[in-house]
Amino acid sequence: MPQIILLLIIAFIAWIGYRKFISDAEKLTRQREQLRRQRETGANGTLIKDPKTGEYRLKREDE
Repeated sequence: MPQIILLLIIAFIAWIGYRKFISDAEKLTRQREQLRRQRETGANGTLIKDPKTGEYRLKREDE
């Protein structure tokens, strides 16, 4: 019985690690695709409107 519990714990940890890996890979893919599109069009970044001030600014990496 303890072996089954240990196996289930290891499987759960592996599943969590796999999900984290997939989400990081998807995030990296989105970032690389955005950089590729910017290079193709010659853009220096993406402008977004600040809702508080109404001014436009370059989008930061964490947004």
